[in-house]
Amino acid sequence: MQTGFSIAQLADGATARAEGILRKCVHCGFCSATCPTYLLLGNELDSPRGRIYLIKDMLENDRVPDRKVITHIDRCLSCLSCMTTCPSGVDYMHLVDHARAYIEKTGARSLADRLLRNMLALVLPRPFIFRLALYGARLARPLRRIMPGRLRGLLGMAPAAIPAASSHDRPQVFSPAQQPVLRVALMTGCAQKVLDPAINEASIRILTRHGVEVVIAKGAGCCGALTHHMGKAGTSHAAAAANIRTWRKEMHGEGLDYIVINTSGCGTTVKDYGFMFSDDPELAADAKTISGISRDISEILSQIPLQPAGNAPKLKVAYHSACSLQHGQKITNLPVDLLGSAGFETVAIPEGHLCCGSAGTYNLLQPELAERLRERKVHNIASVAPQVIAAGNLGCMIQIGGGTRTPVVHTVELLDWATGGPAPKALLHLKKPAV
Repeated sequence: MQTGFSIAQLADGATARAEGILRKCVHCGFCSATCPTYLLLGNELDSPRGRIYLIKDMLENDRVPDRKVITHIDRCLSCLSCMTTCPSGVDYMHLVDHARAYIEKTGARSLADRLLRNMLALVLPRPFIFRLALYGARLARPLRRIMPGRLRGLLGMAPAAIPAASSHDRPQVFSPAQQPVLRVALMTGCAQKVLDPAINEASIRILTRHGVEVVIAKGAGCCGALTHHMGKAGTSHAAAAANIRTWRKEMHGEGLDYIVINTSGCGTTVKDYGFMFSDDPELAADAKTISGISRDISEILSQIPLQPAGNAPKLKVAYHSACSLQHGQKITNLPVDLLGSAGFETVAIPEGHLCCGSAGTYNLLQPELAERLRERKVHNIASVAPQVIAAGNLGCMIQIGGGTRTPVVHTVELLDWATGGPAPKALLHLKKPAV
């Protein structure tokens, strides 16, 4: 793609990188075939190629984005399916991230939109505030029918029960019974520790059971993904920088082999810290190192031979491959292989490359499109009639779980169960009877 940026514009590092990405696009349109929003809406501007044209025009002309541009960029899920399909290697992820930061910087959004996005950015990454907000949402649920648009959706997504905070998420070290084979820091996250603390508990159990020492580092928190994808670069970078400094201290102290992440949306962002801080003289080197040792928990479990204990029945499992895992991190078969080796029967989901509609805050900001994507995903899952649905990302679990009665659990919960841990709460009715 030809570009027309001025020398002055290209003096900005972020703009220069965006220009390099734009020039790789050859207009082939292969990306449209796998773009969820294009499949739903059939609008060229809701395809990656169409959005690339909008971004190019906006950046080249230093244009304040109008409603059309904002609408089509906001409709992008950042599922990155287009990057898996693209034959030219267009780095769409970093291009759309830059466009969102540009839109945020111009302040072109409506007041109502800014207020909602600011509220989400304030609440979701802070577990204490998020927990309070969920209690408030539960109290307000009877009023949701009279609430306007997206507020009605926010109240409708509030869980009926809020789990108690887990002691496992406090800063501490979990040591295995034997000599450790690895020492890792587990990212406990922000929203996940409020909505489903059992995932971190299962992660710690299975890791320590297989000889891994697990550190919950003091000072580590939100990875920054939620605000990063809303274009709030300052907020997201501050969260990421806090993590980098925290893990740097651990690396220079007793040492770390890996940073383990059990929410794939977070993992994609942490693995990108090296890019995010490439221009930061203080943190660039450490950010690159941290990205290099960050692993999805499935990657760690594949390194240490799992020891199935026969606890779990041979369930028929539909594995949902989160976009951030299969497209963002290029991890596709590994979780399925782990489930199979643990004794589960895995079945492929038709259209498994398509997003479920969660996508961070997407189902809160674009509820109608998210609902259509969920219906499509749930229909495809139902077609293979599983006993349980497994996924490696909390957002997907919540999104899919809102449209089906089939239990949805984290992949690591099934693997923990199969190797000697307790049955996931959602599957207690399927617990294998004692012989």
